[in-house]
Amino acid sequence: MLELFDQNLNKLYKFSGYIAAFFLILVAVFILIGVSSRIFGFYIRGLAEYSGYCMASASFFALAYTFVEGGHIRITLFLEKFSGHKKRLLEIWCFGVASFFSGYLAFYFVKMLIISYKFQERSEGADEILIWIPQTSVAIGSAIFFISVFHKFILKIKNN
Repeated sequence: MLELFDQNLNKLYKFSGYIAAFFLILVAVFILIGVSSRIFGFYIRGLAEYSGYCMASASFFALAYTFVEGGHIRITLFLEKFSGHKKRLLEIWCFGVASFFSGYLAFYFVKMLIISYKFQERSEGADEILIWIPQTSVAIGSAIFFISVFHKFILKIKNN
């Protein structure tokens, strides 16, 4: 049963990577539309803001996938100096600290989303979009990142 849970979480991380790629494509589309609209002499409000929102969404959805694939900067140069039981304890400590801070990040992004939704806060850009709409993807991405870090923490504790 734990293997099935592990496989489903890995699918979630991969899906999160696909969502990040989709948002990067949207960034490119918005930039191309903005450039071409200047060439043809018309203006579309909010394109710069939308590309910024998509970039933030892509960044946060990519966190979990990149972490699981080993793309984040790690402290392997420091860990290589240790071996055996000391190395394992240090890795567990590092995953514990990372779990705490990623959980803290996810908690406050979700809290920020809830507050923005309650007060119907709007962006300061030309489009005045409800700010909770782009914040939703950032909160979800940070929550998936926390899940991935905590998942690795549990696996490190479980595997001797």
